[in-house]
Amino acid sequence: MDAPAPLALYIHWPFCVSKCPYCDFNSHVRASVDQAAWRDALLADLAHEAAMLPGRRLGSIFFGGGTPSLMPPATVAALIAAAESAWGFDGDIEITLEANPSSVEAARFADLAAAGVNRVSLGLQALDDDALVFLGRAHGVAEGLAALDTAQQHFGRVSFDLIYARPGQSQAAWEAELSRAIGFGTEHLSLYQLTIEPGTRFATEAAAGRLVIPGEDEAAMLFETTRTIAAAAGLPAYEVSNHARPGAESRHNLTYWRYRDYAGIGPGAHGRRGGMATMRHKKPENWQAAIVRNGHGIEIEDALTPPARQAEALLMGLRLREGVDLARIAELAGVSVDAVIDARAAATLTRAGLIARNGDRLHATEPGMLVLNAVIAALVPDD
Repeated sequence: MDAPAPLALYIHWPFCVSKCPYCDFNSHVRASVDQAAWRDALLADLAHEAAMLPGRRLGSIFFGGGTPSLMPPATVAALIAAAESAWGFDGDIEITLEANPSSVEAARFADLAAAGVNRVSLGLQALDDDALVFLGRAHGVAEGLAALDTAQQHFGRVSFDLIYARPGQSQAAWEAELSRAIGFGTEHLSLYQLTIEPGTRFATEAAAGRLVIPGEDEAAMLFETTRTIAAAAGLPAYEVSNHARPGAESRHNLTYWRYRDYAGIGPGAHGRRGGMATMRHKKPENWQAAIVRNGHGIEIEDALTPPARQAEALLMGLRLREGVDLARIAELAGVSVDAVIDARAAATLTRAGLIARNGDRLHATEPGMLVLNAVIAALVPDD
């Protein structure tokens, strides 16, 4: 029997230094945090997951959430040490920390690197000051690029993200911005189209006609341009919105997209282990109380049905350029390979040039990536 794939660990730090458009709770903004209590609670949550997943090795750790780069480096070091003790590390383990590109956070990069972090993901989001104001970011371009420079001095692996298809952004402007971004020489870029989510400030502005984003045709052109320019620069897309030099793909995120086991600890963290879906209490106070009461912060722990695992594996895996292994999904769902996808829809999509199949490997083509949501919705069989 093959050894199980390396495990991934997601550690969620919920606190922010100021209210931002992405926070769900005002309580996430704290002037001060009892750091010792939070470190002990996270360690307890980690120990519980380790007991549920014995005999595994870690391939990646990801510190995410509110402002994890403001976690005390001693807490980061303690969690990394506890994870290594509990599971053991792959020799080339990837340990990523999300960071806002501010001077305050950049000043901690040296200590975070010394604590064991070897990869950083910076939320630059734009290389235009007006766009950053529109996106609700506290940093400006100069501060963000200074943080990027500091990150490149202290971490062997650096990624940053940009958002395009912004209101009023022309194709020429995006091409210039993307080319500038590539020129900074990072090994990985996350390039997202601006989307309008229901219930957000952007949705309200759009409904009132005060916010106009590019139409479908223009957005498709920007998407194609993004992939062409990045690939020509040696950073091909390996996922819908993620680009990397060969070998520099995010190992942690690949665990999600390949539908492998991952443990999630901290408020609001999700996990998948052995066919179980876990979700921690989202509100920090409720999570902390659960740790005291139960020794872990789990709110929901449900067994996934085979059809649910089948659908999740398709939804995640078809985002990747490599696509999905239909035989593996068939094994997860307890069905035949031919029953993993809707055969009639697959035939139609194949004739349209939107998907391609080689043996049990199925992937979306470049045209298929343009309409991926529709492709996936057609392929997932009805219950």
